[in-house]
Amino acid sequence: MRIIIVGAGEVGFHIAQRLAYENKEVVVIDKRAEALRRFTDLLDVQTLQGSGSSPSILEEAGIRGADTFLAVTDSDETNLVACLFANALEPGIVKLARIRDEDYTHHWPELVEKSLDIHTVINPEIEVVRTIEKSLAVPDAEHVSDFADGRVKLVGLRIGPSSPIAGIRLQDLRQKTGALRFLIAAIFRNERLIIPGGKDRIRAQDLVYFVCEADELRKVLRIFGSKAEPIRNILIVGGGNIGMRLALQLETKPYHIRLIEQDMERCNFLAAALNSTIVLHGDGTDRELLEEENIREIDVAISLTGNEEANVLSSLLAKSLGAKRTMTRINKFHYMPIIGAIGLGQIVSPRLSAINSIILHVRKGKVLSAVSLKGEEAEVLEAVALETSGIVGTPLKDLRFPKGAIVLAILQDEKSIIPDGESIVRPGDRVIILSTRKNISRVEQELMVKLEYF
Repeated sequence: MRIIIVGAGEVGFHIAQRLAYENKEVVVIDKRAEALRRFTDLLDVQTLQGSGSSPSILEEAGIRGADTFLAVTDSDETNLVACLFANALEPGIVKLARIRDEDYTHHWPELVEKSLDIHTVINPEIEVVRTIEKSLAVPDAEHVSDFADGRVKLVGLRIGPSSPIAGIRLQDLRQKTGALRFLIAAIFRNERLIIPGGKDRIRAQDLVYFVCEADELRKVLRIFGSKAEPIRNILIVGGGNIGMRLALQLETKPYHIRLIEQDMERCNFLAAALNSTIVLHGDGTDRELLEEENIREIDVAISLTGNEEANVLSSLLAKSLGAKRTMTRINKFHYMPIIGAIGLGQIVSPRLSAINSIILHVRKGKVLSAVSLKGEEAEVLEAVALETSGIVGTPLKDLRFPKGAIVLAILQDEKSIIPDGESIVRPGDRVIILSTRKNISRVEQELMVKLEYF
């Protein structure tokens, strides 16, 4: 499987890193020799210096016969032109473009998509707003993903010292939960991934990922010790494109929203564009301003400026002054473990949101959705089980599935099943599978055709 990536920035690097780790053939194109040097030093990928919108460079990269074309530079125009020539040289190739300009996305279906035959457009700003919206619906969670059109939830929850399940072995957990159906999928402990077995214990400060039906979510959260009240008061720090887009979305829900922006001209624009949001001129790291705005009454403070250091400081200050929860926008991936270590809560990243959306479209088999867990050490896939799939027709306990891969849920017609060892996947069922990163390729193959493991 050959994948061509145009753009050697952070998004391009992390997509290439994941795909190279899965032994896929990756070619990266960029004009900047210094940007490509990072790829050649750290990854097993082919690099090509030049413009991704040059037909001759695309020919040299092997565009003919390639499976997927990803245009992920910081320039919308470069991405669009690159897709134009990719379409001309290899009309059947799957093309994805990273596009942020509102004007392009607004006219996308009628003009751009039809003209360029682009498979999908990835707007990082839209993706990160969706991530925040889903998380606000589960106040205690550090991660929330929807599968099966929202019928199944994957939730990442930090275990507090007073949680009733702290210290309990998984095999004993059923005594507390009775008939309540959920499955603990993964545990992150000290930034290390654990695919748990029955003898593993849940510890305080673990980040536990579990899957359950949406209708059962509140009951499962109570089992975990969650006592969070519904969110009402929200503070947004940063009135850029993401902050404004988020405020507009949240205004359609029963939230009380305040937005702090430093630039006075931008404040005037926001005040005219927004409806019920209170726009404040000031600095999100100003202690007096936060106290004047009753930060102790804020349920969640969301720092979304383009300055990562300012976001971290703003979130730390908001939390120290009494905000119940914080979300922090971070783009630099090497910052993320540090943010988690200092206990800031949830990180939101436009780049990571874009990567998750892009990875979905390079998966083999009939994959409907995909999401990476903390640190990208594991991935959760939702896929349709084909007649030829190796997971079809055999009780799960008898499957010779790769170690580190588990079936989390089965969707049969309108019925959602949190499976046990006796559950059987039928052709046409939708399955939700968690896999460690190193086993993704084998899971992809298993979704298409039966494999034998020795």
